[in-house]
Parts: sequence; C-alpha cells; structure tokens
Amino acid sequence: MTDLYQFAATTIKGEQQPLANYRGKVLLIVNTASKCGFTPQYQGLESLYRKYHDQGLEILGFPCNQFGAQEQGSESDIQSFCELNFGVTFPLFAKVDVNGEQAHPLFTHLKQEAPGLLGSKAIKWNFTKFLVGRDGKVRDRFAPTTDPQKLEKDIEALLNEAAK
Repeated sequence: MTDLYQFAATTIKGEQQPLANYRGKVLLIVNTASKCGFTPQYQGLESLYRKYHDQGLEILGFPCNQFGAQEQGSESDIQSFCELNFGVTFPLFAKVDVNGEQAHPLFTHLKQEAPGLLGSKAIKWNFTKFLVGRDGKVRDRFAPTTDPQKLEKDIEALLNEAAK
C-alpha cells in the first residue's frame, strides 16, 4: 500500500513540497477552481483553516482545469485571485489533473483509498474534498456540494485523535 507521505507536489510558487512535511497533521485536500459555482467555498475553507490550523489542520488546495475549463489562469493569477477575493492563507499548489493518464499521483492515491458513490474512482467536479487523519490514512471523501462548514465535526474528531 502506498503511503500518502511518499508523494510530493509543486507549490503555487513553483517549489517542490514533500507531503511528509505534513506528517502528524489532519489534512483536507481539495481540488479547486476560480471560476466554478463552488468557488465561494474558498471562504469556508479559509474559515476552517483559521479556526483549526493551530490545532493541527492543514488545508491543501490543488487548482484543476479539468472541469469546464474553470481554472485557466496562471499560478500567479490563481494565487492573486484567492488572496484578493477570499483571503486565502492555506497552502495552494500548482495546477494539476485529478483524473486521467496525467492525474497527479496524490489524487490517484486519494481516489483509490476513498472511492466515490457506487465505488466510482473518478472525481466528478471541482471542490471534491478528501479528509486525511494524523496517521496519513484517507478517512473520507466529500462531494463538491458539501459545504466546508459541514466537515467541522469530522475535522474536530480527527484533531482529537492521537497521532499513531
């Protein structure tokens, strides 16, 4: 079984970031887009980040242009948009594919560990959310329609678990 911490991703500023740097944290990993009907969820994600970051929550945003071409801008455009419109301070990464042959290996792993409805592996749209425990195990997958605030109880429960 592949360990989540074996992966690395490129930050929105172009730096390689090993996911091992997040070992012992609760992670909420989200594929995002700037021109999506769910884009206002950035506000809810940032609210969760500010509320729980000091307790060990990290939110990792991965822009994706695979759904309706809703993330066409450059990394610099995306970062500016998120900061100016939603005050995003949680880590953002370079644009990735989440489905298909070019899918980032992290998302291939997430989909394998937490399939969608009826066992579907494909991510259906932007703002699909994966919740990962302090132990690095993918605990749940949430649909794009799930408002970030509805994850609070799940996040709190994982934050209260001891790291294994």
